[in-house]
Amino acid sequence: MAWFFYYNPAPIIADFNILVPMKARNLLLVLFLVLFPLQLMASTDASLQPVDLTDHFIGYLALLIFVIAYLLVIFEEKTHLRKSKPILVAAGLIWLAIGIIYQQHGLSELAAEAVRHNFLEYAELFFFLLVAMTYINAMIERDVFDALRDWLISRGYSYRQLFWITGCLSFIISPIADNLTTALIMCSVVLAVGANNSKFIALSCINIVVAANAGGAFSPFGDITTLMVWQKGIVEFSQFFQLLIPAAVNFLIPALIMQFAIKAGKPQMIEEGSASAIKPGGLIIVSLFLLTIITAISFHNFLHLPPAMGMMLGLGYLKVYGFYLRKKSITAILENIDGQVANKRYDIFDRISQAEWDTLFFFYGVILAVGGLGFIGYLNMTSHYIYGELGPTNANILVGLMSAVVDNIPVMFAVLTMQPDMSLEQWLLVTLTAGVGGSLLSVGSAAGIALMGQAKEHYTFLRHLKWSPVIALGYFLSIGCHFLLN
Repeated sequence: MAWFFYYNPAPIIADFNILVPMKARNLLLVLFLVLFPLQLMASTDASLQPVDLTDHFIGYLALLIFVIAYLLVIFEEKTHLRKSKPILVAAGLIWLAIGIIYQQHGLSELAAEAVRHNFLEYAELFFFLLVAMTYINAMIERDVFDALRDWLISRGYSYRQLFWITGCLSFIISPIADNLTTALIMCSVVLAVGANNSKFIALSCINIVVAANAGGAFSPFGDITTLMVWQKGIVEFSQFFQLLIPAAVNFLIPALIMQFAIKAGKPQMIEEGSASAIKPGGLIIVSLFLLTIITAISFHNFLHLPPAMGMMLGLGYLKVYGFYLRKKSITAILENIDGQVANKRYDIFDRISQAEWDTLFFFYGVILAVGGLGFIGYLNMTSHYIYGELGPTNANILVGLMSAVVDNIPVMFAVLTMQPDMSLEQWLLVTLTAGVGGSLLSVGSAAGIALMGQAKEHYTFLRHLKWSPVIALGYFLSIGCHFLLN
């Protein structure tokens, strides 16, 4: 009859009310309410453990989906399929498969929480990059970079001098602007001055890619990988500058060797009076961008708030100043200055719309797809093997070599998701190798891929590959320099 009392508790409750006094019943009720939730929570925590799908069909399917998508990303130039499209589909399919399995196990909340965590990772990165891209587009619209390019051309420098100037400027500018934008600007200078010297363009493009990637490695603003490490709170802002000298070695060693392949001579100077001039407000926008960077650093270092919040405040600076420029442009149109219709009304939302949306959506796909593989259990398994068997130094050097073949963003995000137990020096090492390792091949970094499109008749995969041993020498010497100094 035990089953009857289990399913029909009324007789037990009646006897309980008769035999147990009121005060004792109240005390037992309080103990029940206190202790039962704790037991429930304990049992819930024990049951809500991620399901290991590494040997499951769904795990293998997720890996296959990611590999196919990333192959399409690598061959973007051949297929003309924007890189964000296959990786977005891959991210959705991976989490769809995970969601189905976790719903069957009654663990949908656990999967949802993991997705929200990845969304938060992406949201911080998205808003940070959106503001930076908007500022860069605003400076391009004000002809800031065109003026810099034409100024360099008008100085009458030799080919070898321009090789060094564009390389050094790439190394200096990329820590503030990103390495991709810096490489594109410097490549436009090289293309403008070396139209009849294909070898000079190719060597200069290789030098620019190496310099821009190296310059981006010692600043949170220089590369997506360093930005992710900084936003994660693993390395403080000032600590990145410990990589300054190793990064400089990575740039200077290949440049010193490659310069001897450039023949003497000077490019033809541009005609006097044809140089671009910075439009009104251009230098103020540059100043606001620097102020925005300071704001983001202050939010992170002093207030311990996400740096993306500081960047969004900086976007407010630009939008307010954009309102002033808009009013000024309307006045110019009404007054019909110099008998000509002035430029169309300034609209800051035009600058926002010109952000690299394909790149931003690509980052979303990468973070969600790699996060899905990590949730399945592959990243934990990989971490145990690479960092456990090879050791952190060998593993971090391998990460840099992998980033020459696979984009450094998913590689670094995978490392951050694995969270191996490493010292600050090892985290700086993987930041360095992931940042500069992509220079070993032209397809190893966003800067190299972009320049292959911009200077496609001169800068090619094979021309870059010819100098890969020299770049590799700089890569390993920079690692040695890091261990020597840090």
